[in-house]
Amino acid sequence: FGADNFVAQLAVQLNPRGRNLDKFIAKTHETVVIFVKDYMNDNSIYGVEKEGRMVEEYNKKDDFGPFRLLGLRNRNQAFNPKTRPNLYFPLFISEKDGSVSVEKTDSHCVEVLPNTPDGTPTCWTWGKKKVVEENTLLTAEKSGVEWRIYRKDYLHGAEGKVATTLVKSIWTDKDINNDYGRKEIKSLFGASVMSFPKSVELLERLVAIGSNKNDLILDFFSGSATTAHAIMKQNIKDVGNRKFIMVQLPEECDEKSEAFKSGYQTIAEISKERIRRAGRKIKEENPENSNLDIGFRVLKVDSSNMNEVYYTPDSISKGDLLDQIEHIKPDRSAEDLLFQIMLDWGVDLSLPIRKEEIEGKDIYFINDDDLVACFDKGIDESLIKSLATHKPLRAVFRDDGFVSDSVKINVEQIFKQLAPATDIKAI
Repeated sequence: FGADNFVAQLAVQLNPRGRNLDKFIAKTHETVVIFVKDYMNDNSIYGVEKEGRMVEEYNKKDDFGPFRLLGLRNRNQAFNPKTRPNLYFPLFISEKDGSVSVEKTDSHCVEVLPNTPDGTPTCWTWGKKKVVEENTLLTAEKSGVEWRIYRKDYLHGAEGKVATTLVKSIWTDKDINNDYGRKEIKSLFGASVMSFPKSVELLERLVAIGSNKNDLILDFFSGSATTAHAIMKQNIKDVGNRKFIMVQLPEECDEKSEAFKSGYQTIAEISKERIRRAGRKIKEENPENSNLDIGFRVLKVDSSNMNEVYYTPDSISKGDLLDQIEHIKPDRSAEDLLFQIMLDWGVDLSLPIRKEEIEGKDIYFINDDDLVACFDKGIDESLIKSLATHKPLRAVFRDDGFVSDSVKINVEQIFKQLAPATDIKAI
């Protein structure tokens, strides 16, 4: 992301008791380093909802709900008529109702400048244009002989959302430490199958400040998939539709570990089972949110489905040519071929896949008609015509899957007549 997009280092207290093995100073915290894609984008990091004492500050109420009064004058004297000349101007107050105007009139005749009590000029936090456009949020109150101008800051914004505040750089909440991570794992698996799992609440908070409701979140070192667990919980909280990609090597578990004794040979197996169990638990605890998507698809990186050919002309024999008639590796399934095609064509790997039997052949439909695939052998013109009536965006077959060469030649013509927009491929 680059140094220009660095935001902050958070000190997160994960071990309040401190590490016994440390020398001189027992380390109690870890560092979370935050970068964003675009530092100039104000929506790169989201605030957190106010709670506790911060909510108690909203001690006034009107027809629009609870609010607090914030002074319109900027108290930082570095902002003054010299540094911000466009923010230094008089405002006029009505003594009758405390309303505020940028123009002096018969009703608004009390002039107020953004000066400190000792007369030092500062400036307003709003310019004239905003004072006019959002005038209903301004009010004035008399304090002794002086008038002070305030703006109303409401607790609830659009759609009833609670006001937010900036995230602080030190996190010491109890529910984010590692003890809670271990307890969560034990409650799901009945055993401590991971040694140092992160707290779900910690990851949930990072998801909340770093993503919106429809974002795609990548965790390149998934471990026990705490991030996936946190995303599902956050989706329940704000009715979100976040998706995730968890990446984890099949790192082997120690044979003496609780994980191995519980039947998990790799960290990746723990990760998959964590998502299953956490998803079921969240659904059971939130029956009113029946639409929560807890499904996921497991993909493994592998070699190509095609036989690798690296021969030079002078080193190949007739027998080698015969071996290459079947160019797809014999241990590969139709689904292996399907996902290779999806990758080749840039089709979203999370799209729904439907399998149907048509004329005795297995047909795969990706997102209904985004892609139609058949990897069986013995495909005839009747089946091709049947598939063409679906008018898919893309269609794919095995190169050696047709009942005859003439059928293979006619595929393109059949689709050109019945589904001219379809892109056809043979592998």
